[in-house]
Amino acid sequence: MTDGAWAGHARDSPAYRRILLALLFAGLATFAQLYSLQAVLTGVAAEFGVSAAGAALTVSAATLGLAGAVIPWSAVADRAGRRRTMAWAIGGAVVLGLLAALAPTFEALIVLRFLEGVMLGGVPATALAYLFEEVQRMHAAVAAGTYIAGTTLGGLAGRLVAGPVGDLLGWRAGVLAVSAMAGAAAVAFVLLAPRARGFVPVLRGRGPSLAARVLVNLRSSRLLAVYAQGFLLMGGFVAVYNYLAFRLEAPPFLLPASLVSLLFLAYLSGTATSRLAGGISVRVGRFPVLLSALPVMLVGLAVTLSDLLPLVVVGLVVFTGGFFAAHSVASGWTPLLATAGRAQAAGLYNAGYYAGSSVLGWVGGLFFGSYGWPGVAGFAAALCLAAGLLAVVALRGAPGAHPLR
Repeated sequence: MTDGAWAGHARDSPAYRRILLALLFAGLATFAQLYSLQAVLTGVAAEFGVSAAGAALTVSAATLGLAGAVIPWSAVADRAGRRRTMAWAIGGAVVLGLLAALAPTFEALIVLRFLEGVMLGGVPATALAYLFEEVQRMHAAVAAGTYIAGTTLGGLAGRLVAGPVGDLLGWRAGVLAVSAMAGAAAVAFVLLAPRARGFVPVLRGRGPSLAARVLVNLRSSRLLAVYAQGFLLMGGFVAVYNYLAFRLEAPPFLLPASLVSLLFLAYLSGTATSRLAGGISVRVGRFPVLLSALPVMLVGLAVTLSDLLPLVVVGLVVFTGGFFAAHSVASGWTPLLATAGRAQAAGLYNAGYYAGSSVLGWVGGLFFGSYGWPGVAGFAAALCLAAGLLAVVALRGAPGAHPLR
């Protein structure tokens, strides 16, 4: 509720369902494009003659652009509205995604991917604020979990389209196919998203400045701990997915790229656990759910160390499910902990989340180059442990950590 007059759409209303479906398509358009290159990294490395870590820069460039853009986009959304901002962002990203598939050089590809990430930043910077303002407060955690579930489907769809198409026709065709799919999803978002009723624009010269709204959310130790969850956990998650293909296309597995791309079906476990985590956190509180997800990730990482492909797949499924449960709780916790500048609080969470993807996802390649897959798994495990320690120190007494608090 923004001004006391609008209570939000009820969970059983048509508008509530339209919001969730619209954001599912927004997540599809955003995350399909953001991670489509992850499914064709070996093809990019082969065409341009770069290393595994070098090819992974095509993913890091996009996520770095997104991380830097979420705060500016949150300011745009505060004035122009959440729905309109997301439509602008998705449309611009589709155009840049099409251009990236035609990049003549590796350097041009990196620049275009960075700009694509800048445009994509408008969706995660805005989506949770849109949800929080438009649905009833008691259903916000469940709605946030549903939105995160939708983002997993987007990431999965992008990889499943780009991988097989790229294996048959080259990585450029795979990326083009994903951009076309994202364009269709963008149209669906615009048609489905209902008019905002809980949004109150921030007018120039009235209320706190953008800098003040950002600073107030950087002074909270609890919000900083939530931002750190996104930074650390996403960094380890992207490192695992960036370099797993290089491992599985090499001995002893020697899998073709089209088959490796099917491993991204592990994302479906995240689709289930993010939605489940949102529901459970309403009953038992966010803190127990967040803390329980971290050992699940550690167990999954340990299982991926096996040289047996079925066990690697099981480990990846477990790890992915744990990650998205934690991310669902942390991202949905952010608007609740923000006392002012809710869009900026969500933007800061996403800035940390995608900065982790960019920086730590790339750093994982250094561990892969020096120590192979055990190095990547150990690196991701250390990040999980650090996130858990921060959660215990800063979040166990926070509002929403436990029921009725």
